[in-house]
Amino acid sequence: MLLHIVARGKIGRSPEGELVDRYLKRISWPTRLTELPDRGGTAPPLPANSITVYLDEKGASLSSTELARKLEQWRDDGKREARFVIGAADGHGDAERAGADLLLSFGSATWPHLLARAMLAEQLFRATSILANHPYHRDG
Repeated sequence: MLLHIVARGKIGRSPEGELVDRYLKRISWPTRLTELPDRGGTAPPLPANSITVYLDEKGASLSSTELARKLEQWRDDGKREARFVIGAADGHGDAERAGADLLLSFGSATWPHLLARAMLAEQLFRATSILANHPYHRDG
C-alpha cells in the first residue's frame, strides 16, 4: 500500500524538508510526497479502493500503535493507497472533512504546517516499524 502525503505549501531546502526526507527514506513501504501551492493546484487522482486521511484539529488523536493498526487493517483489506492530506493555513473546509475516511489530529496544540509534515512522516515511519516488529518504537 502506498503512503502518500499531499501537502499545501512548498517545503524547499529547509531543516524540516530534510527531516521529512530522512523519515520517508526509512519507511520500507512505498511512499510519495506531493506538494501543492497554498491556493489552487490539483492533487493527483485518488486510485479506487484507497483511504483519505485529513490532518485536522477536529480529528481523532491516535497513539502510534493505533495508527499502526489502522495502516495494518487498510493494507490487509487491500487498499491501494492511504493518502494523508495537510491543508493550508486555514485548514480544511467542511466538505473536505465530510469526504475523509479519517480525520487525524496531533493534539490540541497548533503546529506549523512544515513541522506537521515532518511529524506525519515520523509517525508513518514509527507505525510501519511497529508492524515490522522493529525496535524503534518503545511502548510504556
